[in-house]
Amino acid sequence: MRKIIDHRAQPANVSASSVLSVDEAADYLRISKASLYRLFNSGSLKIAKVGGRTLVRRIDIDAFLQECVDSQGAARLSAGRAGGA
Repeated sequence: MRKIIDHRAQPANVSASSVLSVDEAADYLRISKASLYRLFNSGSLKIAKVGGRTLVRRIDIDAFLQECVDSQGAARLSAGRAGGA
């Protein structure tokens, strides 16, 4: 039996760690580091400073992504109600 591997699941250079560096977090989100820093500065994404390094918990990234999905769904639902009323 062959094992099927989904190479699209995450970029090859992103570790399976629960804590990511800035480079890894940007790769995981598939955005630039500048965009990632904008998320940090806006408070949209939490960071941890450890020994001079900026780290991001994968759980925080996943929660941020879920909020994005949830807010888009709510916006579509509101638009549908406004258009149909």
